Amino acid sequence: MRIIGIDPGLARVGYGLIEVVDGKKILLDCGIIETSKEKKEIERLIEIHNDMNELIEKWNPDIAAVEKFFFYKSSNTINVVQARGVILLALGFKGIQINEYAPAQIKLTITGSGKASKQEVLEAVMLDLDLDYPPKPDDSADALAIALTKLNEEGF
Repeated sequence: MRIIGIDPGLARVGYGLIEVVDGKKILLDCGIIETSKEKKEIERLIEIHNDMNELIEKWNPDIAAVEKFFFYKSSNTINVVQARGVILLALGFKGIQINEYAPAQIKLTITGSGKASKQEVLEAVMLDLDLDYPPKPDDSADALAIALTKLNEEGF
């Protein structure tokens, strides 16, 4: 099974790909899709869409796990929701099963506490994937935590 975890955003989309082989979780790739604030919003959304399609084509994931978005009083709320929609659309067009998880659910599944700190989540990701170094940047580590949430739900 191959899974892509996604931490949506307009400026930065974190992604992490994990494959399960003989019950072992293997980190395939992680990173970010970063868009420039100098570009128009529509250009940034197109860039996210194109880069998501490239990732999907390259890695051919079976399942996607995407962080749910909760509305905060923030000026970029709509932008993040639009970027998330573009991501879901790219995954949906490829027929990839999409699973969505709230931040507290991710923390609870990964660490055992829905109120875990970012550091606790990072340590849990490193332990679960047997990593010597933390994945960088933080958005990619968050995406891996999202993917691991689905894998843990599946019993891996």
